[in-house]
Amino acid sequence: MLFKDRVAIVTGGGQGIGKAISLKLAGEGADVAVVDINPELSGQAAKEIEALGRRAIALKADVGDFNGAEKMVGDVLAGLGGLHILINNAGITRDRLLLRMTEEDWDIVLNVNLKGAFNCTKAAVRVMSKNRYGRIVNVASIVGLTGNPGQANYSASKAGLIGFTKTVAREFAGRNITCNAVAPGFIDTAMTKSMPEAYREALTSRIPIERLGTPGDVAEGVSFLASDRAGYITGHVLSINGGMFM
Repeated sequence: MLFKDRVAIVTGGGQGIGKAISLKLAGEGADVAVVDINPELSGQAAKEIEALGRRAIALKADVGDFNGAEKMVGDVLAGLGGLHILINNAGITRDRLLLRMTEEDWDIVLNVNLKGAFNCTKAAVRVMSKNRYGRIVNVASIVGLTGNPGQANYSASKAGLIGFTKTVAREFAGRNITCNAVAPGFIDTAMTKSMPEAYREALTSRIPIERLGTPGDVAEGVSFLASDRAGYITGHVLSINGGMFM
């Protein structure tokens, strides 16, 4: 198994892409701390991980608060006995065209999507540096590479996350800690399911592989980057978008 004797944290791990990542890592042998703002969702995901024969804990945390991130890491060490993998997946949207976007819309998205990754990474690398081992994977987005109308805040947060990834990779490579990112395209989640069918069809027509991605597609990429198979890869951004942006 890829992750035998490894402990992983997955933020936003109770639903969508985060849940798929949590279950994928557990299926490959990891014990997983499922972190989510919604305790019902993280609790359900933890039960599904335990059904796979792995240990799991469900934690409620606001990743935008540094003290909360530090407590989260402490709870994982106490509950699962270690920390080897951090998946910064927690993210939100507040979509509006720029002239209608409020300061609150901007601040809350940057606080969760970008500052949240900073908080969790800073708390986790203290443990990883001491142990001279760590794998960090940040979930960015295609729109962090391309931009997208109505998503100035979200696009900026994901572009910032890519720059953050590369800097962390440089700072901690000597400690045997890698930091990479995945940039998913349009993924078949609850958000895209709510789109009008005509819009979904138009969107799909722009994707060379001719389908939306699945949470499992993203989880496969994250699993690889979090494993020792990717031990000589750091500072990389893996696009998982069906060829929509090359």
